[in-house]
Amino acid sequence: MKTIVKLFTIGILLVLTASCTPTKTKILKQSDFPQSPVAQIIPQVFNEFGSERVDNYYWIRDKTSPAVIDYLTQENNYTDSVMASTKDLQNSIYNEIIGRIKDADESYPVLMNGYKYYSRTEAGKQYRVYLRKENSEGAAEELLFDVNNMAEGKKAMRFAGYNISPDNKLAAYSYNETGSFADYTIKVKNLETNIDLGVNIPMATSYQWANDNKTLYYVLVDNALRPYKVMRHKLGKSGKDEVIYEERDARYNVYLSKTKTDKEIFIISSSTYTSEYRALDADNPTAKPVVFLPREQGVDYSVIAHSDKYFLWYKDNDNLNGMIYELPLKGFQDKSTWKIFVAHDPEVRLEGLDVLKNYVVIDIRKNGLNQFKYFSLVDGSEGEITFPEPVYSVGLNGNPEFDATTVRYNYTSLNRPSTLYEYNLESGESTKLKEQEIPSGFNADEYVVERLWAKAQDGVEVPMAIVYKKGLRKNGKNPALLYSYGSYGSSSDVYFSPAYYSLIDRGFVVAIAQIRGGSDLGEQWYEDGKLLKKKNTFTDFIACAEKLIADKYTSAENLAGMGGSAGGLLVGAVANMRPDLFNTIVAHVPFVDVINTMLDTSLPLTTQEYEEWGNPNEEEYYKYMLSYSPYDNVTAQKYPNILATGGLNDSQVGFHEPAKWVAKLRALKQDDNIILLHTNMESGHGGATGRYDRIKETAFEWAFILNRVGIDK
Repeated sequence: MKTIVKLFTIGILLVLTASCTPTKTKILKQSDFPQSPVAQIIPQVFNEFGSERVDNYYWIRDKTSPAVIDYLTQENNYTDSVMASTKDLQNSIYNEIIGRIKDADESYPVLMNGYKYYSRTEAGKQYRVYLRKENSEGAAEELLFDVNNMAEGKKAMRFAGYNISPDNKLAAYSYNETGSFADYTIKVKNLETNIDLGVNIPMATSYQWANDNKTLYYVLVDNALRPYKVMRHKLGKSGKDEVIYEERDARYNVYLSKTKTDKEIFIISSSTYTSEYRALDADNPTAKPVVFLPREQGVDYSVIAHSDKYFLWYKDNDNLNGMIYELPLKGFQDKSTWKIFVAHDPEVRLEGLDVLKNYVVIDIRKNGLNQFKYFSLVDGSEGEITFPEPVYSVGLNGNPEFDATTVRYNYTSLNRPSTLYEYNLESGESTKLKEQEIPSGFNADEYVVERLWAKAQDGVEVPMAIVYKKGLRKNGKNPALLYSYGSYGSSSDVYFSPAYYSLIDRGFVVAIAQIRGGSDLGEQWYEDGKLLKKKNTFTDFIACAEKLIADKYTSAENLAGMGGSAGGLLVGAVANMRPDLFNTIVAHVPFVDVINTMLDTSLPLTTQEYEEWGNPNEEEYYKYMLSYSPYDNVTAQKYPNILATGGLNDSQVGFHEPAKWVAKLRALKQDDNIILLHTNMESGHGGATGRYDRIKETAFEWAFILNRVGIDK
């Protein structure tokens, strides 16, 4: 289900070593190993819309059951035994990756309210250290948070960030020790004494300071882990915190945002299609929230404040790609006062907006690629920042300082290390601030990046970016990895992921498919891959696989498919539909048990997901979802080799989904291919929380993919 997509594109900032010539070895099959664990069959019968549905492995969902933990442990032990012969390969890949990263590195500082904020990684340490300095020459470095110290003795540590009070003396921060993405605890630290103030707010997220430096607004999550209730906490005040707003519609999540002008705190209620803002006076800690624009089904908007106006990003069914209005500070409820600032363009999607005192900068996506436009609020002049390469990703970082005349952006490609630039809006010049360093060296000219277009079964052209080592012969014999996501409108952007080079230097073609369900080619691209059009996502991926094979980049015997979370749904569905196209499938925390999950409103995210997948309590949606649900459609046929991963503390996709899927696959498949399950018993949706542990997970997955095509060196 919904998550931070890039966790599953192996977004560890890693790089290249010398290439090696892969050595083919005998490929062992399932029958070469001892019997895999066999999950007990306990039929659970469901009757839905006049039909009977039987789930033999429903019992696996209970993680408090000793039998479930024992089964997961057996599966982990079996996976370790099957992968034992790849230990040397795993170690080689791990060492390659470690050798490619700058072990001790520092982010480029960001200026906020008189301080420069930055973070650092230190050699041999799993987590980042967060620091700041006053913006003056010779200022001393201040340690804000050392997450390594916070994680000491803990099985997992997910640090969710911090928020500094307006007077720069306090920091609210949040973390959890489960590795999930939901159950965070908020605390407050005095930065002058480096001592926590005793504030302890569990099951919370999203927090903002009022301007009195004493009032902290935060959002609680409910039992289904939905952010739903805004609270007001007064430092030093006894008694219960005050409820400011409660969102009662289960389709909506609630977040907080403070304007760059520091005048307002917005309470944002948001579903897939619809949003609503409420404004709090940041100078008045007893203020009541006031609705900015009442919610209107199908209207999604965002408010960005200027000192003398508002800018409104606006989307509805007639303006799917978004447009921007300029609104007066008062009287804007009257739509006749709205002025079009950027008109809707059916060919261009508005992806981001940053408002400064004298400039507005927008991030747009055209033909699958981003570029920036900017507008002077002083003289009305316009400019743009464009990029010449055929395949790249660029993201607008903006600037937290309202009076700034510069913005920052990150640029990367499949063979271009991530580089941070600062663009001067007055001079029109870009300055390189920081480039990802590759200690072992990296030569982009040794690799080829291409953009291909695959024709889907309905005739739609689907873009795909590929990278491979120069000199590769297109003879159909090369191993390849095809990745995508394809849900929630999240684009499958290309970027420099040096971990991929452990595959590429062993002869792999790596491909990123920009399939429908993402917003890669605009908002309609998303609309055409959701709800009752969801199968377009799967057939687009199949078309991309067929294109790689038809153009002789690879063959079905050498092709691996990979996706995570909703991307795990993708590869799970494709494994049922076209198992003949793939040698191997790697599914990270895959959302595969669609019907059971979407019928269980006690689970996190379920009700909000109706606008993405449909409501299975309605027969039309139920039958359509049942027709592609990977778990429900496992049949007696041949399947690729499969590695599925799960997290025992996963708040987004229950650990039981990959576990049940693997059990059913093993029971029904008619081949001798290997199917493995690995469950992280100490973490959640994103896998291991420490950076070195994440690298080990990547090395493990790469070793599985390589082993399945006979490469063990």
